[in-house]
Amino acid sequence: MRNFVLWLSPARLPFLVLTPACVSLGLASVHWTHDHLDLLMAALVMLGALAAHVSVNAFNEYLDFRSGLDAMTKPTPFSGGSGVLPAHPDLAGPTLAMAVGSLAISIGVGLYFVVWQGLALLPLGLVGIALVLAYTPWITRHTLLCLIAPGLGFGPLMVVGTHVALTGSYSGTALVASLVPFFLVNNLLLLNQFPDAQADARVGRRHILVTSGPAVAARYYTAFAALAFVSLTVAVLAGLLPAGALLGLLTLALALPTMRDVRTHALDIQQLLPAMGRNVLLAILTPVLMATGMLMS
Repeated sequence: MRNFVLWLSPARLPFLVLTPACVSLGLASVHWTHDHLDLLMAALVMLGALAAHVSVNAFNEYLDFRSGLDAMTKPTPFSGGSGVLPAHPDLAGPTLAMAVGSLAISIGVGLYFVVWQGLALLPLGLVGIALVLAYTPWITRHTLLCLIAPGLGFGPLMVVGTHVALTGSYSGTALVASLVPFFLVNNLLLLNQFPDAQADARVGRRHILVTSGPAVAARYYTAFAALAFVSLTVAVLAGLLPAGALLGLLTLALALPTMRDVRTHALDIQQLLPAMGRNVLLAILTPVLMATGMLMS
C-alpha cells in the first residue's frame, strides 16, 4: 500500500481537489440554463478533467526532476513539487507513463463527447492538450502566458468545456462564471511561485516573479483577486448569473487578509505561508459556493 501511494505522489493528490471545484461550476451552469443534469455524463466529464490535471502535474514533476529544479528548491506545503522523484529517481519512468496515460484518458473522454455532442468541444480540447504539454517546458518561459495559463485551464477551458460537453453549445453563463476561477487560479499559481523564484530563474523560467520581482507580482495578485469578485458581482447584476452565485462573495473573508499579507510580506516567504494556505482555500471554496448558490437558485 505504501509503495502504491508513493507511485501516485507525483499526481499531487491533495491539489486535485481544485478540479471538482471548477467542474462543479460548469455543472451548475448546465443545471441553471437547461434545468437538467445527466449525472452519468457529469461523472464522465469529471473523469476527463481529473485525468488532465493528473497529467499536467505528472509532466511537471518529471520535467522539473530532469531539469534539476527539484534539487534547487526548498519545498513548502504549497510549492516545490512533491519531492518524490529526487528521493526515488527510479520512479521517473512511471511518472512519465502516468503523465502520458492520464493525458490519453482525458483525450479519450473528450473525443467521446465530440462524437456525442458535435465539434463545438474540439477547439477547447485542443487548447487544453496544448496547455498540458507546453506548460512546463515552454509556457513557464513566457511571462504573460505563464501568468494566465493556469486560470485559462481551470477557468474557461474547464468550466465552459464542462458546459459544452454536456449541452453541445456555448453559454454566456458558463463564460462569465469561468472568470472567477480564471482569476483565482492564476493567483494560486502566482503566489506559489514566490518561494521558488530564484531556483526557477536558474533553469530559465521567466514568470512575473523572475522578470519583475515580488512587489510587482503582489500588485498583480491584488488586481486578479479584486477582478474575481468584481466579475462575479457584475455578472449577477447583468442577469448572466443567478443571485445565488453571490454566495461566492463569502470568501471575501479569506481574500481581503490574503491581499493585505501578499502586499505586506512579498519579500518574506515565512510570513507569506499563512496567506498561501488561505489562497488555496480561496481558489477552491469560491467556485464551490458559487455552484451551490446556482443550484439552489
